[in-house]
Amino acid sequence: MRACLAGMFFAAFASAAFAEQLVDEPDDYRMADYRAPVPETLKGARVLTTAVAEAIWRAKTGVFVDVLPRPPKPKDLPQGTVWRDKPRLDIPGSVWLPDTGYGRLASATEDYFRRGLARASNGDKAALLVIYCLADCWMSWNAAKRALGYGYSNVAWYPQGSDGWERADLPLAEAQPEPRPDE
Repeated sequence: MRACLAGMFFAAFASAAFAEQLVDEPDDYRMADYRAPVPETLKGARVLTTAVAEAIWRAKTGVFVDVLPRPPKPKDLPQGTVWRDKPRLDIPGSVWLPDTGYGRLASATEDYFRRGLARASNGDKAALLVIYCLADCWMSWNAAKRALGYGYSNVAWYPQGSDGWERADLPLAEAQPEPRPDE
């Protein structure tokens, strides 16, 4: 009897904890609190597990697009200050288009994202784009939604991102972002 009650308590607790993690897909972009649980869906896009993302990567049938933000070098650093960008380890062969997953983009950033996707896809809006960031990061969800809005028809969202990739003991590589026009 005691074991049965303990099992019922655990099942109820686990069910309640899982229910707290379910997130509804919003109608528009996420505008704040980007590091939080994400929905399980993105209307119009495929949602990939790590195993499926790995299969696409190994078969080289999709373009992986990393949208993790990158803090800019402050413009008012005193002369002689050494600035070191934090290294980014991402899925090898990815195109890194930082800062393109915010809910609202400056027109220059939006243009950067559009041009970056066009280059990555060789102008083919039917090319498979696998968009990711980190686990529990709305940046990739926003960016994938934005790519769909640009008319890309084969968008996949990998919500586990480089965190899930690393947990699966898959290779990571140090990345450099695609240059911006002002860099």
